[in-house]
Amino acid sequence: MIRLMPSTLAGNAIAQLATYQQAVLNAGDYTAQVAEAKRRFGQYNTLNNTTFQEVKIRLTEICVGSRRCNYCEDSVADEVEHIAPKDLYPERVFLWENYCYTCGPCNGPKSNRYAVFRADQNGTFYKIPAHPRAQPGQLYQLTPPPPGLEALIDPRKENPLDFLLLDIAGGFQFSEFADSGTTDYKRASYTIDLLRLNVRADLIKARQIAYTNFLARLREYIHERDSGMSQSHLDTLQQNLRDENHQTVWQEMVRQYQTIPVLTTLFGQASEALSW
Repeated sequence: MIRLMPSTLAGNAIAQLATYQQAVLNAGDYTAQVAEAKRRFGQYNTLNNTTFQEVKIRLTEICVGSRRCNYCEDSVADEVEHIAPKDLYPERVFLWENYCYTCGPCNGPKSNRYAVFRADQNGTFYKIPAHPRAQPGQLYQLTPPPPGLEALIDPRKENPLDFLLLDIAGGFQFSEFADSGTTDYKRASYTIDLLRLNVRADLIKARQIAYTNFLARLREYIHERDSGMSQSHLDTLQQNLRDENHQTVWQEMVRQYQTIPVLTTLFGQASEALSW
C-alpha cells in the first residue's frame, strides 16, 4: 500500500461528477440517498460513460507498476473503489478524491466494512454495522455513520508508510510503525486487517520476488553506470525500476538501507538511487 500521486480530472468530468452527486443529495433523506447512490453508480460506472472513462484513465496514471491495485500493489486494478463505502457515505459516491483503483480480491472482502474513532469511545474505533436488508414490502429507515476520524488509511490523502512498516529483512509482512496504543497504531492495525495485507500468501511471495528484482535492477544500474553507458540509458533503467510492482518494497529498501548490509553497500555505491 503506497501513497498515490495527486491527480486531477478534466474540467468536464469534474462538472459531470458534481451533477451526479447533486442528484443523489436531492433524492431525500439518508435512506433515499443510499438507494440513489447505489442506483446511479451502477448506471454511470460503465464502459460507455465518458466521465468514467476519464476517471479510469486518471486512476490508471496514479497506479503503481503496470496498473496495479492501489491496496495490494499486486493484482490488476480494474474496479473503481470507494475508499469510504458508497453504501455508508452516499454524499461521497461521486467524489473524485474518494476513488482509487483496486482489484477484486481487495475490493470484495473490504466491501462496506469501515470504522471510525468516535469521541465517546475512548480511543477505540467503532466498526460501522452494515445496513439491514429490507424484506419485500418492508419499510425501514437507515442510520448514517457517526462522525469521527476514519480508521482506514487513505492512500489518496496520506502516506501509508507513515503508519505501516514492511519487514523486508524477514517475513515481508506489514506491522504497525507507530507506538502501541496510539491512534496511528490502531489505524495501521485496522488497515492491515481490513485489506488482508498479511494473510494472502501470494502477496507475501510477490513482495519477496519484488525485493529480489529491485536488488537486481539496482546492481544492473550500478554496473551500467560504471561501464560508461549514456545518461538516457541510465534514465531508462531508473524508469524500469519505478515501473516495477510493489513499490512499497522499494521505498522500504530506501528507508531501511542503513540497517541491512547488502542495501548499505548498494546504496553506498549509488546514493543517487535514494531519491528515486
